[in-house]
Amino acid sequence: MKNILKYSGLAAAASLLAGLPALAQEATEAVGEAVVEVVEAAPTLDTGDTAWMLISTALVLFMILPGVALFYGGLVRTKNMLSVLMQTTAITAMCIVIYVLYGYSFAFGGAEGPYFGGFGKVFLAGITPDTLSGTIPEYVFISFQMTFACITSALIIGGFAERIKFKAVMLFIFLWVSIVYFPVAHMAWDANGLFFGWEVFDFAGGTVVHINAGVAALVGAICVGKRVGYGKENMQPHSLTLTLVGASILFVGWFGFNAGSALGAGAGAGLAMLNTFTATAGGILGWVVVETMLRGKASMLGGASGMIAGLVAITPAAGVVGPVGAIVLGALASVACYYFVAVVKPKLGYDDSLDVFGIHGIGGIVGAVGAGIFCAPSLGGQGFAGDRGMGEQLFYQVAAVGITVIYCAVVSFILFKVVGALTGGLRVKEEAEREGLDLTSHGERAYHY
Repeated sequence: MKNILKYSGLAAAASLLAGLPALAQEATEAVGEAVVEVVEAAPTLDTGDTAWMLISTALVLFMILPGVALFYGGLVRTKNMLSVLMQTTAITAMCIVIYVLYGYSFAFGGAEGPYFGGFGKVFLAGITPDTLSGTIPEYVFISFQMTFACITSALIIGGFAERIKFKAVMLFIFLWVSIVYFPVAHMAWDANGLFFGWEVFDFAGGTVVHINAGVAALVGAICVGKRVGYGKENMQPHSLTLTLVGASILFVGWFGFNAGSALGAGAGAGLAMLNTFTATAGGILGWVVVETMLRGKASMLGGASGMIAGLVAITPAAGVVGPVGAIVLGALASVACYYFVAVVKPKLGYDDSLDVFGIHGIGGIVGAVGAGIFCAPSLGGQGFAGDRGMGEQLFYQVAAVGITVIYCAVVSFILFKVVGALTGGLRVKEEAEREGLDLTSHGERAYHY
């Protein structure tokens, strides 16, 4: 019996030893697969993506200075040219500082709440040159997002140009970007954000940038009041040449704005770039056709306005619609913007000086809602989120637009009232307004004759 046990034990041992290579092979393969999974899950730096994002960031800054500055500067009267340039420059500088100190944290700080990013990255805590955001350095992502905060804030001033105090506009933007812009940016673009969780299509800022800026500008136009002589005196743009130069710079820079929002140099960026071309063309032609039909002539101001309308409309939809759908979306937005600028504004009587709400607000709404329609595969789009149909996608698109409009309008109104109380009124005195803000607010003239 002992011999039987002895030999059976030896046999088992021999069998075990014989099976060890196979077990070792299996173990090695399992460990190898686990290592591969960990390596694939860990973000790695992509120099091509990084290079494109560096270029895109510079392009968006180019949109602000000199793009927005010249576009808006050409639209005001000669005596207020420098005031627009100065406001744009100062706002950009202030927003850069704010973004680094706490703005990035408020938008992308890692907090799990749907409305606020938290304080985890205040003063850019925990971020080093080696920290990655996807396939690019986080510092590059910060810089890119920072330019969005700058341009959104700068767009607002067009609603009440030529009559607001410099200190009032600076204080308002300081409060607005902190309380309105950063929460909406978190909701739309942070992984924990409300709109992001709803899978709302806002590729490059329909809600965050254009609707936000348009609504704030409209509220500001109403709170500040009409310009002296509005509707009675000639307030035509002093240089449509500069306006077209600024609009053209915006067109070029918008490729960084839209294609850059793919956050990499890939297929998404290529689609966004082509859509930016086609939607803008649709916007220009849409405005030209409508203006020719209704007024008998196509104006250069109309062409520039249609250009911006098309660019605005494609911003939220650039990554989800097809190139042909983008043409239609740009044209539809342009017609809607024309209607608000030429019909609604005169009828309601508000003085949105440079039509920020009429073009950015309305264009942003059309683009955000249109993204939920033209994303349909049957219309050449990339498809709805998840297993949704058009109706469900539209519901969430409209909900995001509605929340942005209401939140921005209410908070902006409160902020304008607070700023007015703190600065002794929002607008300059009538004599200063008639003389022009260049001299009375900044002690300079744009032109010397």
